Amino acid sequence: MPAPQITPRPSDARPVLGHVLLATNSPNLANSFTTAARHRLRQTTARASINPYALFIPQSHTAPAAPTQHLHDVLTRARSLYGAGMGFTSLNVLATLVRASVGLRWEDESELAELLAVIDADIGQAIQASVGADRSSPPQSSKEEIEGGRVNDIGTVRAIVDELRTAVKESMVDVKAWGGEFPFERAASSLEYWKI
Repeated sequence: MPAPQITPRPSDARPVLGHVLLATNSPNLANSFTTAARHRLRQTTARASINPYALFIPQSHTAPAAPTQHLHDVLTRARSLYGAGMGFTSLNVLATLVRASVGLRWEDESELAELLAVIDADIGQAIQASVGADRSSPPQSSKEEIEGGRVNDIGTVRAIVDELRTAVKESMVDVKAWGGEFPFERAASSLEYWKI
């Protein structure tokens, strides 16, 4: 029996090869693309706002706390930022998410607990985008963005990292008070050793 003929739909017609094409071309093309992406992200990030009250549906007597679509959109933005080498800007966004989680309650195996663990991993990725260090050890310095000339104000960078440290510590205290499982363990560990 012959195989059926499948007619591609218009959305199926274009291949998904963007990252492969960049990797197989000259380093200048990849650098140009990354520079253009950073420029675009700076423009859109400056206009984008995060409503911390719209990130989570608070718990009620009948339902646990839950993430919203706004939270998923903000996570996508944070990933775009650190993916383009804008780790510090991404950390600023992620600090807002950590701070917004303070006061919430969740069950250990809930959707929210899993998403908070994902945010913890995203913080680690954003730190690595900032420092460019060996991923198997805690960050020691912030070389990648700073030495790459993408940080204009070291004071602003320090303020972002301090804000994240404060948010993580507040979360730790809050979760300990209600007896939950602290979701940002890796972030706390990385931030403990990070020097800027």
